[in-house]
Amino acid sequence: MKNQPTYKEWRRRFDRLFIGLTVIFILLFLYGGGFLSQIQFGSPKTTEKTTVEHTAEDELNKIENGIHLRSGLIVDEGYKLIIQNCGNCHSLKLVTQNSASKEGWIETIEWMQETQKLGDLGENRDAIVNYLAKNYGIKKSGRRSNLKNIDWYELPPVD
Repeated sequence: MKNQPTYKEWRRRFDRLFIGLTVIFILLFLYGGGFLSQIQFGSPKTTEKTTVEHTAEDELNKIENGIHLRSGLIVDEGYKLIIQNCGNCHSLKLVTQNSASKEGWIETIEWMQETQKLGDLGENRDAIVNYLAKNYGIKKSGRRSNLKNIDWYELPPVD
């Protein structure tokens, strides 16, 4: 029976196995978490890659199809003035969902100055009004045009 390991030998083998597995799990956890993937082993490479990190600010200022995505405004001369002066007090959706002539936008601005505590726009007033009148002026048609060339039929009476 001398070939059978004693309790101390079993315990020593178990401890080594346990420590080894623990180290493996810790390394896998660190590597999976991206910590070890950031470490470069060996000598540095001679060619370096330049990566551009996109920040949240880049995403917020993104423009697609002529629309500033964060604000929803049409990108044109003066749209940043709208963001700065109108977006401080209310959602810019109030701008994009409305339309008015140049005179209508002037009246709206004057109303906000008289009743909503909008301050003097100074030299920016003309640029703001011109932007609004050009990009959010009177719409020529509603949401959809009237239906044309429809063969209507009469519904049977309801009993």
